[in-house]
Amino acid sequence: MINQVIMFAYNAMTKTRLVLLASFLFVGLCIAGCDRAPEYEVAKFSGRTMGTSYHITLVGQANTPLGVDVNALQDQVDEQLQYINQLMSTYIPDSQLMRFNDAEAGQWVDLSSPLLEVLAISQDISEASDGAFDVTVGPLVNLWGFGPQMQPEVVPSEEELAAAQALTGYQKLELNGNQARRSAPIFVDLSAVAKGYGVDWIVRELVEQGIASFMVEIGGEVRVKGHSPRGSKWRIAVEQPSMLTGSVAKAISLSDHAIATSGDYRNYFEVDGMRYSHTIDPVTGKPINHKLVSVTVVADTAARADAWATALNVLGPEQGMQLAEAEKLAVYMIVKDGDGFTESQSSHFSQFTGP
Repeated sequence: MINQVIMFAYNAMTKTRLVLLASFLFVGLCIAGCDRAPEYEVAKFSGRTMGTSYHITLVGQANTPLGVDVNALQDQVDEQLQYINQLMSTYIPDSQLMRFNDAEAGQWVDLSSPLLEVLAISQDISEASDGAFDVTVGPLVNLWGFGPQMQPEVVPSEEELAAAQALTGYQKLELNGNQARRSAPIFVDLSAVAKGYGVDWIVRELVEQGIASFMVEIGGEVRVKGHSPRGSKWRIAVEQPSMLTGSVAKAISLSDHAIATSGDYRNYFEVDGMRYSHTIDPVTGKPINHKLVSVTVVADTAARADAWATALNVLGPEQGMQLAEAEKLAVYMIVKDGDGFTESQSSHFSQFTGP
């Protein structure tokens, strides 16, 4: 086998994803293990979506064809991803999310089931994390110069912070049945959860097609089902946070779970010797200031893994791990310690570190 490790970093509005490595040759992924694999039928395809790329691996049973037209399946996947993007993108002026953002504050708006589901997931994790995850944090990200249009590296005044915070707050987003409303002129941005939800949406599509084993990845968010091309669990590896070594920090075995990694050590600026991270704490309105370098979350769905990784990254190593234990989350952290790194994991993470 050829072992290939490729760095993949995705800069979202509130986080930088560290590399996820899985057992197959794809961007950001690598083959794990050296034994020759049994003969399984494997099909793979990739494309572009949500401003990034997607990669899908399908694995058939030994001596049993997949029984799907891969080209036709890719057309269906592209169509479904276009549908989700049209619902949730902030870069498409007439997306359903942007029409919701443009609606008058206080007005109840009918929304599609997928968009309502993502908003419900977001609100659930916002409440559980006491606001560490907040899909309305955009004005603060923009104020600190890390938005879509990069601003000068200037520390905002307390008055500017207060004004931006007045335009944020997940509590100002309300859901009721098939409707939602903004009780104040907030701006909802789903960058920290939509790609994970896109993965989950495609997983549903593949299951409906009768495919039992596969891996779906969008922009670094990964979800697997069944067995890998080696006939065993999928082996995912979280990379050590060094742009030089490309070494693996932890290998994880998954068969029916999703994984997401959030970190913060590349995107920042310095003023008068003070380092300002691109990851903004919605509660304080300021960049995070702790030694947590990356946090990996394993969950049943990619949307929840995605959102929880952001929340725990904001909270830091101590508060984040306390919440992980309280919520029974499978979490692995890498923390800066002097010139090196230390690692810690929640009690629910060990089940994924075996063969």
